[in-house]
Amino acid sequence: MLIIGERINGMFKNVRKAIKTKDKSIIHEVAKKQVAAGSRMLDVNVGPAAADDVAAMQWLVETIQEVTDVPLSIDSAKPPVLEAGLKLCKKKALINSTTGEQAKLEVLVKLAKDHNAALLGLCMDEKGIPNSVPARVEIGMKILATAMEAGIPTDDVHLDPVVLPVKFGQDQIKPMLETIKELKILSDPAPKTVCGLSNSSQGCVDRHLVNRICLVMSQAAGLDEAIADPNDKELMDAMITAELLLNKFIYCDSYLDAYRKAL
Repeated sequence: MLIIGERINGMFKNVRKAIKTKDKSIIHEVAKKQVAAGSRMLDVNVGPAAADDVAAMQWLVETIQEVTDVPLSIDSAKPPVLEAGLKLCKKKALINSTTGEQAKLEVLVKLAKDHNAALLGLCMDEKGIPNSVPARVEIGMKILATAMEAGIPTDDVHLDPVVLPVKFGQDQIKPMLETIKELKILSDPAPKTVCGLSNSSQGCVDRHLVNRICLVMSQAAGLDEAIADPNDKELMDAMITAELLLNKFIYCDSYLDAYRKAL
């Protein structure tokens, strides 16, 4: 499973401070720590930290790539900010993210095509997040079909069933899991499935526990990737153990250590 490190985000105090003061050492430390913990892609989100978010995205991408060569997930709701980051990426990037809203989808599919980037698509549109599994899958199919028509390979499409906080929508986890299963059979080869894992635990008392259980259940449903905190060692151990039980790699008695060495 691919863990996309979530910690380079202007919503976090240390990253916000780094962006405002141009303190590279903070970003270097956060990036290296996530990679050392098992992230093989890093999400990059300026958040509310800068008035000039284009310049801030450029600075973040350049700063991260000074200390690591893992691919980046360029995360913004604004196409100019996305493009600014994509132009500087040394490896194939992931655009985070489009929705099924037609105007936005067309812009971001073109952006992905122009920059040879993968595309993350949320199973929601201008009407919001559907309650039903078929409606979410229909939006996922629209995103996938639009990308394929533009010449983007299906395995460069990453579909997100959309995870909502269980505190405010406890009944939505089951349909989210069903959506993952359905998304995996939309095409052959199948699109990737991904989720913003920490969304599930917003407002919860024990966020780490909710995240761990949600991740393992999602893995069993077919989830390929998660935007998450790799520094949560118990989360990573749960992920590795779930991979073992799902027969994703050969068992050995020291499988946690062996898995990490293979990353």
